Amino acid sequence: MIRAPQALCLLLPGALTALASCGPMALPDAERSCIADAQLAQHPRGTVALGLGSGGRSAAGFGIDISSDYLLGRDPDAVYASCVQSRAGLPPTQPFSSLPESRM
Repeated sequence: MIRAPQALCLLLPGALTALASCGPMALPDAERSCIADAQLAQHPRGTVALGLGSGGRSAAGFGIDISSDYLLGRDPDAVYASCVQSRAGLPPTQPFSSLPESRM
């Protein structure tokens, strides 16, 4: 039978590990991960796929990604800055519009 103090000792390391993963990201990691959000605020993204398999079987598909930031007309620089701030706890080192990824 496990007593309450023993159970706490067994659960505490796992709980601390889970809480540690909730901390802020490193600034460069946050900046990299927020680029996609800012790009989707600029314009929707789409994909088209076509394929032909053995026996003449064909396949096709398409997809489109539209963010609520785009629909609301939010500034991509503001989306990027807000995302980086929320993930790293710091402002970005440069605005999204100055990054090469902003021109894609």
